[in-house]
Amino acid sequence: MATGRRVSKVAELIRREVSQMLLHELKDERVGAGMISVTDVDVSGDLQHATVFVSIYGSEEAQAETMEGLDSAAGYVRRELGKRVRLRRSPEIIFKEDRSLERGMGMVSLLNKIGAERKPEVAEDSTPSLETEI
Repeated sequence: MATGRRVSKVAELIRREVSQMLLHELKDERVGAGMISVTDVDVSGDLQHATVFVSIYGSEEAQAETMEGLDSAAGYVRRELGKRVRLRRSPEIIFKEDRSLERGMGMVSLLNKIGAERKPEVAEDSTPSLETEI
């Protein structure tokens, strides 16, 4: 088993290399259908499996098409990682869609909506006094 520090270093290196591959080297049109960003990489303790979390911008159809393209390109990505990263065995690559940005944007819009609803209530109340009792 690799140490936690080594696992995190390998994960960061894989994230960087996969980002470069997605940006410059993959020729699959399905991957180019939506804007794609590698958000995180989770590497197993034995460095044999790497889950690459990607955020895909675009319609639902474009997101599904991009995930199909990424799943198809997993073998190529693994082979290229084997050439670029000095590991005894290159890890099996699994792509997963990261929807945390969408959830975050949904939360922000809900907070903005609540804030907009509360503003009229604050305006109707009298302004708080700055005087303090002694």
